[in-house]
Amino acid sequence: MNPPSQETDTLCFTAAVDLAAAIRRRELSPVELMSAFVQRIERLEPRINAFVTLRAEEAMEEARAAEAALMRTPADRLPALHGVPVTVKDLEDTAGIRTTYGSQVFADHVPESDAPIWARLKAHGAILLGKTTSPEFGLHSVTESLLTGVTNNPWDVSRTTGGSSGGAAAAVAAGFGPLATGSDGGGSIRVPSALCGVVGLKPSPGRIPMGGEQGNYDTVTVVGPITRTVKDCAWMLGLVAGPDPYDAVSIQERPDDYLAGIADACVHGLRIAFCPDLRSGPVEAEVSRVVTAAVSRFERDLGARVDRIDLELPDPYEYFLNFWGPAVAALVQDKLLPYADPQQIPAVVRTLADRGAGIDLLTYVRTQTDVRTQIHNTFAKVFERYDLLVWPTTPCAAFKHPGPAGGPLELDGIKTREPAMENQRFTEAISHAGYPAITVPAGFTRDGLPVGLQIAAGHGRDLAVLRAAAAFEAISPWAGHRPPC
Repeated sequence: MNPPSQETDTLCFTAAVDLAAAIRRRELSPVELMSAFVQRIERLEPRINAFVTLRAEEAMEEARAAEAALMRTPADRLPALHGVPVTVKDLEDTAGIRTTYGSQVFADHVPESDAPIWARLKAHGAILLGKTTSPEFGLHSVTESLLTGVTNNPWDVSRTTGGSSGGAAAAVAAGFGPLATGSDGGGSIRVPSALCGVVGLKPSPGRIPMGGEQGNYDTVTVVGPITRTVKDCAWMLGLVAGPDPYDAVSIQERPDDYLAGIADACVHGLRIAFCPDLRSGPVEAEVSRVVTAAVSRFERDLGARVDRIDLELPDPYEYFLNFWGPAVAALVQDKLLPYADPQQIPAVVRTLADRGAGIDLLTYVRTQTDVRTQIHNTFAKVFERYDLLVWPTTPCAAFKHPGPAGGPLELDGIKTREPAMENQRFTEAISHAGYPAITVPAGFTRDGLPVGLQIAAGHGRDLAVLRAAAAFEAISPWAGHRPPC
C-alpha cells in the first residue's frame, strides 16, 4: 500500500459538518473520503483494536453508490449525512450486520432490525464503517472482552480507553471516523471520551430513543454522540433526537436546532458551580491541575461567575453495587447461563453477578427509590442556584491496562477501594439523576494524556451544555491535537 499523504490524513481529522458540506458542493467525492478512512484504519487498527466488525469493502461499495447518487441529485435534495462515514457501538443493533454485544455468546448474532440511533443516521445518508468494541454487555469500565481482547488508547497504546464505549472513542480520536455512537448508563460515553481526548454527550433520558425490548422504561441508560468537535456533537444530536412512539420515556417535543443554537455560544453572566471531586475520593494531581485551570477560564475569559461548592452524595461504590448488581445477576441467570459455558462469561461480570445476587430485596428497592431520589435532589438544589455544574470527568487520566484489577490500584498515592469502579466515580450519579452532561477536552497532563471537563445542566437543557462546551472550545481549541498513533 502506498504511504498516506498529508491530505488523506487531514480528511480523516476534518469535522463531519465540513465533510458533508464539501460533498454537497461536489468538492469531495464520497469514494475519496471513504478510501481515506479505510486506508488509515487498515494501517493503524492493528495497534488500536477499535473494531469488532469492520465493513471496509461494503462501505466502499456504498460510497460508490453515494457518489453516483451525488452526480444525479440536486444538492438541496441530498440527505444531511450523504456519504459521511460513521461507526456504531456494538451494543446497538444493526440489521443484517453482526452485533455481538461484546460477548462470545453472541459472536455470530445478526439482528433483524436497527436500533433507532443507527436507523436515523442511516436515513440521513450515513455509511456504516464498522461496529466498535465494547466490554461484554457494556458491563466494565475498561474496553476489554473475551471476544475482542483489549482496545488501546490512541494517545498511548499501553493505556486504557476506559469503557464501555472505548472502541467508539478510540475510533474518533484515531481518525477512523468523524461520528460515533455510544451508550452511557453511568459514564460509558463520557469516560472513554475524556480518556481519549474527544467530545462525548450523555443527553437527557428520552432525547434519543433507545429501542430494544429492555430499554423502553430505562431512565438511566442513554445513547448519544461521540465526536471530535462540539459542532459535530450538536449536529449529530439534532439528526438523531426526537420522539419515538415505542420509547416509553421519549421526549415528545421536537428537538432544538442544536447546531444553530451553538453558533453564538456564550456563558457570559451565567452562574457556574464547580465541585472538584464530588467528595467521593482521591483525584490525580494532574487532573486537578488541568481541570482547575480550565474552569478558571470560564470566569477570566468568558465572563461567567464561578463558585466552588461541595456536594453530599451517597457512597458511590455501595450505590453502584446495589443498583446494578441485581440486574447483572438477572442477566447472567436468564440470558447467559442457559446458553453459555461459564468460561465464556468474563470474571468481572461473574463477580458482579455473584455480589448482586446476595443483595436483599429491601436494599435493592431502597436504592431504586430513596437513594436515587437523594441523588436527584442533591443535583436539583444545585440547579436551583446555578445554570451549570462543572467537575472532572474522571478522577485520573488514562492508566496502564489494568489486567485483572480492572482499574487503577491507587490514585494520587491513595489505595483505591474498588479499582474496577474508579473510572465512573464522577459520572455515575448525574446519570441516575437524569440530567444531561457532556465531556470536553480540558487540556493535557505533563505526560501528554488528555483530561476531560464535565459540564451538566438542568433537566432537558441539552442545548445549555452544548453552548457551554462550544464557548470553552472556542477559547481552547483541541481538535487540532492529534494522537501520536
